Formats: sequence, structure tokens, C-alpha cells
Amino acid sequence: MNASVILKDLAEAADGYGDNAPSRWRLDTIVSELRRSRDVTHNIRQDGPFRRPPSRTALEAILNGLTETLFPRHYGQSDLDPDNIDYFVGNTLSVALNSLLEQVHRGTLFVSEQPVSDQQFQDAIDLTRTFASKLPDVRGLLVSDLRAAFVGDPAATNFPEILIGYPGMTAIIHHRLAHVLYQLGARLLARLIAEIAHTRTGIDIHPGATIGASFFVDHGTGVVIGETAIVGERVRIYQAVTLGARHFPTDETGRVVKGNPRHPIVEDDVVIYAGATILGRIVIGRGSTIGGNVWLTEDVPPNSVVTQATVRSKVNPA
Repeated sequence: MNASVILKDLAEAADGYGDNAPSRWRLDTIVSELRRSRDVTHNIRQDGPFRRPPSRTALEAILNGLTETLFPRHYGQSDLDPDNIDYFVGNTLSVALNSLLEQVHRGTLFVSEQPVSDQQFQDAIDLTRTFASKLPDVRGLLVSDLRAAFVGDPAATNFPEILIGYPGMTAIIHHRLAHVLYQLGARLLARLIAEIAHTRTGIDIHPGATIGASFFVDHGTGVVIGETAIVGERVRIYQAVTLGARHFPTDETGRVVKGNPRHPIVEDDVVIYAGATILGRIVIGRGSTIGGNVWLTEDVPPNSVVTQATVRSKVNPA
């Protein structure tokens, strides 16, 4: 039996019982109904030619390349030495940035209602160039985060253990890169990078969140930090902490108002223990400690200690 006969038999088995039998799946009807849903009843796209969305697979490769560029002796090749490390960094960065340029351009076109133009590609080049120029500053912040993790976790024995083994470190590497893209206007790409980090670590940080130096997330699973949150320097948080919104204002038509500050401000030197939920545009004052499982919707003065309310029974001696 030749290959063409085998393929024909497989096609018939997948879609029906042969040329004279009705389609097993009624594909013609379903495909027609799906087209009507796309084009008429549930249309969510603007008219015009198809525009390719950014590729999550490509973004994952870009993130891996950028991370190798930032920390080549930890994530890069094991045989790097002073004579070849710059060549490795340069080549890896070139590959990552060229791929990033394509994804920035795709992201711009995918969300734009404007006709495709050469200027959009030039804007993507400019954005990618600016992003690249900020990588040394990003690395400086990440080293401060690495040092904070070493100081803040008694179980940490060395920097490499934290850098390649701690989910909180992975999440903040992704966030710092995504935050730069978010600030530069590549918001779709930034959001996809945040979701890649969420998938890899269980830590969900919106790329719009502003996070100061020396940030440490210990354990990390279930941490959520919202778009307009502002986190100061030397802040330490534990698993299942939420910095979220308390409510969502609406306009006169009932639509949710987007972009308003609605997440907490956490000032410098704050520690937030596991399971704490902090909601709304409130301020957690500098140097405060928020205990585990605390629910907060009001400002906290500096140097406060906030714990769960407890009831203590005192028995008077007879």
C-alpha cells in the first residue's frame, strides 16, 4: 500500500466513513458557524488584513537569552573566561534583541487600528534600542535583589543557589525586564512576559508595578502584585501575599475606569508575612511589619506591627 492510499484512509477515518458517507463531525456546518461568530455575532477584531500576534515561544527564548546576557557565568556557557565572555554576551544579546525587535513590531501591529507603515517598524527599532540601553541598570537592580535574598533568607548559602534556584529571583528578573518594556509602551509583550513568569514560578506581578531595589520574595507561590502598586526599597514579602485593588470605579456608562491608582503603596523596609492581603490605594508606612493572614484596607503608620486580632483569656488565681 503506497503513502497516498494510507493518507486517504486516515483522512476518511478522521472525518467520516468514506466519500459517500456524511461527515462524522459535520465540519462544514461548524466551520461556517465559527466564521459567522468571528465575523458577525462575536467579532472582537478590527477589519483589515490578518496580523500575527507576538509569539510566546519566541518570548521565552528571548527571556532566556537576556538572562544569559545579564548573568553569563550562571545561565550561560560553563567554559566562559575573560577572553571569550564578552563575545558570548555580545552574540547572545544580538540574537535576543533581533528577535525582540520582531516581537515588538508584531505586538504594535496586533493591537493597532492604524494601517501598517514603515514608521511602525522604525518605532520598534527605537524602542528595542532604548530597552537594550537600560540593561546595565536592570542588572544593577537585580544584583541588589540577589543580595537582599541572601541577607533575608537564613537558608541561602550562596549567590548561585539563589540566582538559579529561587523562584522569587526568577520572577523579579522577568519583572524588571517586563517593566522596562511596559514603560516604553510595549505593553502587550510586557504582559506576556509577566504571564511566562507566573507560569514558571507561581508569582504574578503585573509589569506596571513599580518595585524598588533590594526586593525579596521568599518562597513566593501565590504572590499577586497589581498594576499600580508601588513598592519601596528593601521590601520583603512571603508566599500568598496580595497587593490588590479594593474596588473598581466605573464611569457614567458603567464601564470600569482603567489606569487609576488602585493598588497599595508599600514604603521602604517593610516586611509582609505569608497570606497577608492588602487592598486599595493605601500606604504601608516605612519600617512596618505586616503579620501573616492579615487583611488590610486602611493606611498603616511607619514602624507599625500589624497582626491578627487575638482573644486571650485570663484566669484569675483563686
